[in-house]
Amino acid sequence: MSLRRPNGFISAGYDPLKTPNAPTIGTAESASPTSVSVTFTAPANVGGGAITSYTVVATKTSDGTTVVTTGLSSPVTITGLTTNSAYTVKVFAVNIFGSSPSSAASNSVTPLEQQLWIWGRNADGQLGLNDTANRSSPVQVGALTTWSQTAAGYKFSLAVKTDGTLWSWGYNTYSGQLGLGDTANCSSPVQVGALTAWAQVAAGNNFSLAIKTDGALWSWGRNVEGMLGLNDTANRSSPVQVGALTTWYQVAASSFFTIATKTDGTLWSWGRNSQGGLGLNDVVYRSSPVQVGALTTWYKISAGGKQTAAIKTDGTLWSWGYNAQGQLGLNDTVYRSSPVQVGALTTWYQVSCGANSTFAIKTDGTLWSWGQNGGGQLGLGYNGNRSSPIQVGALTTWYQVAGGGYFSLATKTDGTLWSWGYGSLGQLGLNDAVNRSSPVQVGALTTWSRLPKMPTARSSLVIKG
Repeated sequence: MSLRRPNGFISAGYDPLKTPNAPTIGTAESASPTSVSVTFTAPANVGGGAITSYTVVATKTSDGTTVVTTGLSSPVTITGLTTNSAYTVKVFAVNIFGSSPSSAASNSVTPLEQQLWIWGRNADGQLGLNDTANRSSPVQVGALTTWSQTAAGYKFSLAVKTDGTLWSWGYNTYSGQLGLGDTANCSSPVQVGALTAWAQVAAGNNFSLAIKTDGALWSWGRNVEGMLGLNDTANRSSPVQVGALTTWYQVAASSFFTIATKTDGTLWSWGRNSQGGLGLNDVVYRSSPVQVGALTTWYKISAGGKQTAAIKTDGTLWSWGYNAQGQLGLNDTVYRSSPVQVGALTTWYQVSCGANSTFAIKTDGTLWSWGQNGGGQLGLGYNGNRSSPIQVGALTTWYQVAGGGYFSLATKTDGTLWSWGYGSLGQLGLNDAVNRSSPVQVGALTTWSRLPKMPTARSSLVIKG
């Protein structure tokens, strides 16, 4: 009996009994004008030894040239690509015996210029437009094309550029949530320090968190309930490192507490806990990170006004915390202080909590919502709360979703942007102040690429490109 070498095989040392199976490709998306980020799932069969790295190959569609990089876990960012050129991406798993076959090719992705566009409430300068006038249609923030990630707090904004610099603007009085060493409001983006190593940000009511490229976690702003994780309740107006660990992977901020995951898949929480949002089976506040259970399978997280939701690596969805409007999706309005599974499905792909509503996308591209719906923020075509997941329309082309302060944003796979919910401050970007109870397209563009974390925001902060 002979064993055939699989298509896409790249290692001369391939042994199907010892090397890993192929990873499962996820989604590739533009990360900067010269880079793309790709997600993937590790193979269940790792062969004769643990996976030591992943090889990621981006192939230019026009001429077949490739760029190769390596990474330790999903996602991996491939740099050195050509702006405005289409690529597909394949991933290979590597152990001590060699390389796996390739994953399937990703979706086509084109590194694009990353413009920042913003609209909605602006009384405290949170739109970054050097004034305090509300906007009801998207307006570009400056002329730069190098924005990579954003987060919108209650009255302030955070953003990271592709060079790793961190910027903030908006309300800063009292708490110092802009991280600028003072409590003065700013109506235009101001750089936070001089470092070029910031990777992701999260914004709560009046506090901020960020993870650097080395995996260190930093926090600043309001801290009266310990949400900064610094083992005290003193406010900070400049970034302070949370402990000494460099293994933080994701961070999410609610109104008054923080949740985060580490690279080992563990889940941690701290801050206010009066409704059990920390998931620690009690209502005791914590001022330092505490592990939620002992599992190492937490994959994606989101924190809302007072509730938390998370997806595990097996595709199951879990929620806990405040539930007066049914935002936990458990078919009741009972608070939970520990994670509880939402239904029995294993096909959840993305989750986003708004102020008192929750949204999720399944692997089939369908969009689901539940919780508070007084302004139509569930997108179901009517008002009225829902305590179990309800599908938003019948489409299977939803790509990203972001819940905000009583309104919602989503993108489709075609790059279009859609909004619904409360619109009295222009936060829907539809050139009016009218509420919508069903998704409405924002303009006609098909180049919207990245939504913000914005569970308590009254403004929108979206990257185009």
